[in-house]
Amino acid sequence: MNSNTTIFRYVLSVCYSGLMILTSLAPLCGQSGMASPAAYVNPMIGASTSVGEAGIYHGLGKTFPGATTPYGMVQVSPNTITGGDNGSGYSDEHTSIEGFAFTQMSGIGWYGDLGNFLVMPATGPLRTFAGTLENPSEGYRSLYDKASEKASAGYYSVFLEKYKVKAEMTAAPHSGIMRFTFPAGSHSRIQIDLARRVGGTASEAFVRVVDDHTIEGWMKCTPEGGGWGDGVGKADYTVYFYTKFSKPLRDYGVWTATIPDTASRKREAVTSAAYQRRVAAARVLAGQRSFTEKHIGFYTEFATGNQENVFMKTGISFVSQEGARENLMAEIKDWNFDRVHHQAVDRWNKALGKIMIQGGSREEKTVFYTALYHTMIDPRNITDVNGDYPGGDGRPHQAKGFTKRTIFSGWDVFRSQMPLQTIINPALVSDMINSLISLAEQTDSSYFPRWELFNAYTGCMIGNPAVSMIADAYSKGIRSYDLQKAYQYSLGTVRKFDNGPQGYTPGGLSISETLEYAYADWCLSVLAADLGKSADARLYANKAMDYKHIFDKEKHWFRPKNKDGSWQRWPENGRLTQNYGTIESNPYQQGWFVPQDVDGMVAMMGGPEKVKNDLTYMFEHTPENFMWNDYYNHANEPVHHVPFLFNRVGAPWLTQQWTRRICAGAYHNKVEGLVGNEDVGQMSAWYVLAAAGIHPVCPGDPRYEITSPVFSKIRFKLMAPYASGKNFTIIAKNNSEKNIYIQSAKLNGKPYNKCYLMHSDMAAGGTLELVMGDRPNKSWGAEP
Repeated sequence: MNSNTTIFRYVLSVCYSGLMILTSLAPLCGQSGMASPAAYVNPMIGASTSVGEAGIYHGLGKTFPGATTPYGMVQVSPNTITGGDNGSGYSDEHTSIEGFAFTQMSGIGWYGDLGNFLVMPATGPLRTFAGTLENPSEGYRSLYDKASEKASAGYYSVFLEKYKVKAEMTAAPHSGIMRFTFPAGSHSRIQIDLARRVGGTASEAFVRVVDDHTIEGWMKCTPEGGGWGDGVGKADYTVYFYTKFSKPLRDYGVWTATIPDTASRKREAVTSAAYQRRVAAARVLAGQRSFTEKHIGFYTEFATGNQENVFMKTGISFVSQEGARENLMAEIKDWNFDRVHHQAVDRWNKALGKIMIQGGSREEKTVFYTALYHTMIDPRNITDVNGDYPGGDGRPHQAKGFTKRTIFSGWDVFRSQMPLQTIINPALVSDMINSLISLAEQTDSSYFPRWELFNAYTGCMIGNPAVSMIADAYSKGIRSYDLQKAYQYSLGTVRKFDNGPQGYTPGGLSISETLEYAYADWCLSVLAADLGKSADARLYANKAMDYKHIFDKEKHWFRPKNKDGSWQRWPENGRLTQNYGTIESNPYQQGWFVPQDVDGMVAMMGGPEKVKNDLTYMFEHTPENFMWNDYYNHANEPVHHVPFLFNRVGAPWLTQQWTRRICAGAYHNKVEGLVGNEDVGQMSAWYVLAAAGIHPVCPGDPRYEITSPVFSKIRFKLMAPYASGKNFTIIAKNNSEKNIYIQSAKLNGKPYNKCYLMHSDMAAGGTLELVMGDRPNKSWGAEP
């Protein structure tokens, strides 16, 4: 090498280092010196499953704090627990970490799933089982320094006290990279538990050494291994991986636990002491280059100098081994951890930049952009870079004209999450509809799933939420899918799950199911009318009125019915009785769910004034912290539209008052900052919309209720060809913690006295200007 080449390379390295420094500062600098959106994201918000803190078995937010990209396939995140109702695999109050997984779910209960490919950097003797929260020293799990934990958009790091290792991780859409800073030692190690799965275990796994830096393999996860609903959710998927290490594979091997064919592989069995003793006694097979068994792991050992960085990068696919390899090679070609991190931040800034805000406090901005971040985890992309995706028939398919997406938490997300995406990510909504259509075709089903997880018709929750999503998308001009197939499967869905000829659903969920099915029938009637199917339109418009069949005029409220038409016994606590004809609610909360016919519901309940007073009573009896309660229970979905009903009874100032209180009381910049499960984006989407000053009551009707924005300016970036305008801006003049009431409004410079906005108004672009004050103006927007 000549001296000129040496000088050139030195200058190049200095320039590159400078660029990296500037890039690292970029997320903190935006227009007018304001922090960019990603800089406000705090992934620790909601990262707790604690039942104790929540006061209810549902726990708190159940989010994960690790690194991911917008709607990415990979989530590289710490895991603290396998068993229990811990969907994200992590809870902040736990004092030890069992490893870092490459797949996670966000904000869900029902025992959870994913949490696959669990990686742990370690030193000293090899341990083959994790150990327990109570006795972490028994296994490979490690106590960690809580003060060292750092989480931001696209990045996570922590210091593991047992091993004196700093673990850092970041992600690309289909892959992730880890950087481990080891102490000096001759027995440093990276070990991978290939059996690990939140809420259960992989049923079988395979690993193969490809070359002296590479391994590949798969983990098969079936209902027999627990997972979603402890197997009841029928989750059945295979995770393929392709992994490279910066250190050569010289001292490596596998471990395998002997699991009898008769042994249960469900959640309680897997987490039992007896099962874990089998794992702790696993055989270690040094130098094994290829292995397949029910419960296995892989390790590679090496010597490290003090503070030596060791890297590991992995591509994931749910289709094939080749897909995992191509995903990694396309996204992370070298060992430049910092570049992958900065690319992740750039992706987040672009995604979060679809809504720009001004005004509000630092805490409110953090809550807002973290909420928006949480709405961009799912429905995630499971299409490989080569276009392959896993089909509902168990075979690979090529995505043509759409991106295959998964994790449609229907009952939760049709209310706020999917309506939010119709504004800022309409192509994603189209993708989800195309994904469900392809699933119905590939499984020879005549209907859509309620809660889809990796092609599984999980049966979770109730109603027909896919029909709501399609009707809402169609009403807003999102139609880039096969309309006839969308209608065909929507019709099949409401035929399969409906209120029957009697006009109600009897049994233990009589109120919830009757109301949800009636709403879905209305959604179908809207689609039918627009597609010229007049007979179906009339039939389902009539069935949308089925809600009236379970309203007891004597009790002045909804009441569950038996199969023979008789009323079920009225309980001592009346409509405040949890689970009386309802799911995860009581009749008082569920009974407001007649979004398709609010006027008819109001008339049946005694008129606008009586309904306004009843709504006021509900909110005034709600605790200030909005935690789980029998009145306005913001911790769960059935009531999320209720604050906006004041708009529909001529009292919009009360919608303004209560949405501002909910935004301030139910959302905070702390681990316990969500009062209930995040539920795959729903809890956060409610905040994003309400804090921006709009929210739907009835998805399928392109009307948004106007309320009091938290911020002085909110700009939505619109997307062609779904919108003709480029931006829609909401300005709230004189806005403050006290000035929460709308005094007057202008739409595109013209006086505007309606308390609602149509989607077409937003899609055309323009400005809604609100003037705020500290007292209600009861004449503004009073016409519902």
